[in-house]
Amino acid sequence: MSAASQDTTALLAQLRGIVGAAHVLSGDKPTRRFRKGYRFGDGPVLAVVRPGTLLEQWRALQAIVAANAIVIMQAANTGLTGGSTPDGAEYDRPVVIVNTLRLTGIQLLNDGHQVVCLPGVTLDRLEQALAPLDREPHSVIGSSCIGASVLGGVCNNSGGSLVRRGPAYTEMALFAQVDADGQLHLVNHLGIELGDIPERILERLQRGDYTPGDVDNGGSRAASDPRYAEQVRQVDAATPARYNADPSRHYEASGSAGKLAVFAVRLDTFAREAGEVFYIGSNAMEDLTAIRRHLLTAFERLPISGEYLHREAYDIGERYGKDTFLLIDRFGTGRVPAAFALKSRIDGWFESLGLRGVTDRAIQLAMRCLPGHLPARMGQFRARYEHHLLLKVSAADAAATATFLRDHFAGGEGDFFQCTAEEGRKAFLHRFAVAGAAVRYREVHRRDVEDIVALDVALRRDDRHWVEQLPPDLDARLAGKLYYGHFLCHVFHQDYIVRRGEDPLAIEHAMWALLDRRGAEYPAEHNVGHLYPAKPPLAAFYRTLDPSNAFNPGIGQTPRGAHWGGHDCGRH
Repeated sequence: MSAASQDTTALLAQLRGIVGAAHVLSGDKPTRRFRKGYRFGDGPVLAVVRPGTLLEQWRALQAIVAANAIVIMQAANTGLTGGSTPDGAEYDRPVVIVNTLRLTGIQLLNDGHQVVCLPGVTLDRLEQALAPLDREPHSVIGSSCIGASVLGGVCNNSGGSLVRRGPAYTEMALFAQVDADGQLHLVNHLGIELGDIPERILERLQRGDYTPGDVDNGGSRAASDPRYAEQVRQVDAATPARYNADPSRHYEASGSAGKLAVFAVRLDTFAREAGEVFYIGSNAMEDLTAIRRHLLTAFERLPISGEYLHREAYDIGERYGKDTFLLIDRFGTGRVPAAFALKSRIDGWFESLGLRGVTDRAIQLAMRCLPGHLPARMGQFRARYEHHLLLKVSAADAAATATFLRDHFAGGEGDFFQCTAEEGRKAFLHRFAVAGAAVRYREVHRRDVEDIVALDVALRRDDRHWVEQLPPDLDARLAGKLYYGHFLCHVFHQDYIVRRGEDPLAIEHAMWALLDRRGAEYPAEHNVGHLYPAKPPLAAFYRTLDPSNAFNPGIGQTPRGAHWGGHDCGRH
């Protein structure tokens, strides 16, 4: 046995001793659903470690760092750019994924006006925990992935559909960091007095062993984005409202993209507000532009959310996102992560037999046998209009909003209707289901589809020409286009279904060039992952957080070698 094999064997034995043999996975099949990204990213790993306590996570990190192995921190693995999985096998050290989903725990502070979330807490779990208090987290269903973790949102500066709240952000976190000498340190910036010894800090936090007197509420650190509501109102600014590479929203855990090992974050919560939903349709880009500018500047309160759907995205989502819609509609969000995990295991079994996409084709066949699931008035607007806007406003602003929309569309071809509670719920659920529809389309149509190019784009706040016009030669290389997004924030998700035989990478780079000419920023909220090159300020932030390049090397197409050695690993 070589020295390297002996070292990895010893590390695996040590990790099994820390978290238990059942929670150290190795081999292609057991690790598949952890090392393979939802849309992108895959690569071999030495192991997947699933700690059950914060102390186990700390000790596992100590062992991995001491063995000079790479740490990739992962929670729900719902990212769209491969940022929490390996990307190929070109690493200079063994790769260990530390998956934190067993580390659930929500601790309420200040009568629920703030929370402390441990690494495995998902957004839907947090939403459920806050509901009895009539409060909400930063993001809710329709603005985030089902099963996505709270910490993942913070580490990726994730955005969402809720216009007033901006990207996920906090300056209050507990995290581990590896210094330039390769030494692991625990940093407590939660604003909670828990002692000085790492093991003691972690055990006390896990138990919630602290009093209100231990909680500092007078510090200067923010637990949510304090600037966004004002920034999004600046509709004549020649820059985007929010995007991942914005240095003003990089602070320790916030935007860290796995370059730190985060144990907990402290976040603000928000009062839940009754709202009314308006469904708006038009064939004129200018109609929705005028609506956006008025809503962001003329009302005392910002709208709650405003989600855009193009007709083609509506259609593909209606057909290929139907199972997601029905699963959530019938069983709620709590069952979805388990359902996706089961599907991944079945997919892995079929792929071991050389069969890909079996479950997707079977589910899609079953969906064809079921009746239509969308409200009739939505279908009528789909037939009449190319552009759709789902607008949710405070109940107090509903009458004024209806009056504005009636005046706006007087004599015009666009129109709107005020949704019933059921229509409004299903409209936003459909918008959410669209986000995964391109993946299903690709799997069902493998003979015709090469792959998906998925971009999330932040347009300039003053960009009135937001409908993309592709050059004919580029458009001809696509089998479909899905445009949807957070319209009031001017953040769009653009999924391009690439025809078989075309080069997705070349198409993606052509898209980048078009966006650069428009003054757009990308990615807007899903982080660079392994798809996008990190711009210099973001790459510098990563180097500051992780000078030895022990955590998630290669993120943003940066060098993968220890201490940032080697070449940039970009696909560009």
